[in-house]
Amino acid sequence: MTKNTPFQDFIRYSFFSIMGMIAISCYILADTFFVAQGLGTNGLAALNLAIPTYDFIHGTGLMLGMGGATRFSILKSQNNQKGADTIFTNTVYLGIFFSIIFMLGGLFFSGSLARLLGANQNTFEMTNTYLRVMMLFSPAFIFNDIILCFVRNDGNPRLSMIATVCGSLFNVVFDYIFIFPCNMGMLGAVLATGFSPVVGLTIMSPHWLGKKRGFHFRKLVPDADSIRTNISLGFPSLLSQISAAIVMIIFNMLILGLEGNTGVAAYGVIANISLVVLSFYTGIAQGIQPLVSHSYGRKKTDGIRQFLRYAMISMVILSAVMYLILFVFADPIASAFNSEHNAKLQEIAITGLKLYFTSLVFAGFNIILSMYFTSVEKALPAQIISLLRGLILIIPIAFLFANLWDMTGVWMSFPATELVTAVVGAVLYFIYKNRLYSK
Repeated sequence: MTKNTPFQDFIRYSFFSIMGMIAISCYILADTFFVAQGLGTNGLAALNLAIPTYDFIHGTGLMLGMGGATRFSILKSQNNQKGADTIFTNTVYLGIFFSIIFMLGGLFFSGSLARLLGANQNTFEMTNTYLRVMMLFSPAFIFNDIILCFVRNDGNPRLSMIATVCGSLFNVVFDYIFIFPCNMGMLGAVLATGFSPVVGLTIMSPHWLGKKRGFHFRKLVPDADSIRTNISLGFPSLLSQISAAIVMIIFNMLILGLEGNTGVAAYGVIANISLVVLSFYTGIAQGIQPLVSHSYGRKKTDGIRQFLRYAMISMVILSAVMYLILFVFADPIASAFNSEHNAKLQEIAITGLKLYFTSLVFAGFNIILSMYFTSVEKALPAQIISLLRGLILIIPIAFLFANLWDMTGVWMSFPATELVTAVVGAVLYFIYKNRLYSK
């Protein structure tokens, strides 16, 4: 990080991180496209009902990876190798623990979970299949997220990006093979997705198994302080993913009542495009995290502010470009996922694309600011931002707006939530910006 200018470091880490996050988001986007083509409206609705569980699994992996890797970056900048190894080892312990929980849930409770998420007789079997297999693959998802974060923070963002891109390409290719030539339906879609992180872990193995890595697994008794630090710093990353899951669950529930399975299928288009769009912001946030944490560990306040400024300027430019694309091309984007040429689905999706994504600049601000607070070990404001956008505000606003304005209210509840959260986030930033090194 010290051989380049700050701007060069920002471009390098953010670019590779954005590419990696886009690739991860394409795991589900590829499923959405091929399921829409192969299984139609009911298949798309079933997939959309199951996706929130993926957000919980991926969020858990990010919580452990980002929490552990953030602390690892700070300890590494201070040349504390023992502490770095301790935090990595305890992150692995946590990964094993949560993997077992998700696997048990997939074995014994996938059917109950499918019904809880809203599956009916037309969508239950496909939803249940996707949930069960995906939860059985949870160790691959969780450890892929963990290793990605540590490899990137260990000075190798390029390898992290290559691993995620290759995993995503594998998913796209085998989605097609399993769903169409092999005629495996929803099982094929989830198998392609499940094996994708295995590909990523394999590609990263020269680093995380190599002798030059900066983190090592040690035979240690689980350390309560390391575990607490990991979860505290990583919790906003989990909340960010949970917020996406909660939004999906609440919106699915509201839209089922307003427009039925066709409405849920239309929302599936918006929700999955949102995964890709928001991955740009998550990529920027994760890109500046090791840079900000490194500057924080060395008490370089100018560097911290500089990286945050680069991130926010990039976010505003990207938001304008992406919204323009989504607004102008809403019709062909919706058509790509509407294999049955359902006029009602098309109309709902086009309106949703134009209204839902007015949230972009506020969502990007919140995602980056939350990661900034995490990077400087200020977990509380990061958690406040994540809780507001993922739980405290979105639920009452969604129900209120849906009751007042039906589908228009559903679409506008997300921008309203992000706007209010952004205002609170700005206040928190001004409160905390002069307390970077307070304990």
